[in-house]
Amino acid sequence: MNLGELLKSAREDSGLSLEDLAAAISIRPGLLGEIERNNFIHCGGDIYSRGHLRNIAPFIGQDPLHLIELYNSEHSLESRSINEMLAENSVTKVPHEKKSLSWKVPAAISISILLVIGVVQIVMSNSVTTQSPQPIASAEASAETTSIPTPESTPESTPEPTSGVVTDGVKLSITASRGNSRIDIVIDGKHVEKGSIFQGETKSYSSDTSISVYFSNPAGLDVTVDGILLEPLGGQNQEVRRTFR
Repeated sequence: MNLGELLKSAREDSGLSLEDLAAAISIRPGLLGEIERNNFIHCGGDIYSRGHLRNIAPFIGQDPLHLIELYNSEHSLESRSINEMLAENSVTKVPHEKKSLSWKVPAAISISILLVIGVVQIVMSNSVTTQSPQPIASAEASAETTSIPTPESTPESTPEPTSGVVTDGVKLSITASRGNSRIDIVIDGKHVEKGSIFQGETKSYSSDTSISVYFSNPAGLDVTVDGILLEPLGGQNQEVRRTFR
């Protein structure tokens, strides 16, 4: 029995309807129904999910610590390895099996090359047969035109070396303008910060290569990359992962 099934069974044993329990803990019945289906995506992250479980536990006769332990083992992002999060965000690439090339492709290429060679040979043959004979210049004219002055050679100009393009890496700024959010920051493949950003707070990061981020409430954040304010990366209480290079 998973956490959602345990919550539903305990509520029914307590004689409470879904609407009664939702009204008692002041959350939407639809969200409570998702929780009983073991779906915590719209709860707003680990902190809010654990808070809902603490509020539910007294009404259904359950130990809140036991419910939170089940949540951590089944859903918490904090228990996941950083390598799994990087793989989901395309920072670490999962090797794919190479597809074998069909014999039809090289056969078609060979036929095309043969056709091109045949057409070229036909065109060259026609041009040789239709070429008109050129008049032979007289000995006197050839003698007059044998000495043709050659222009003095000029030194070749040496191109000026061009300086290589220097990149400043990636600069990222996060401002919680419209609400709180969970964040997880990975810079150059190293985990640098994991926690919460609260409304009115701003955090900045920089990297020479890439910055990978996780947000639990992107609608409440203003994200600026290299001085450019981005459109909202997602809706309220959605989980979003992005990599900036």
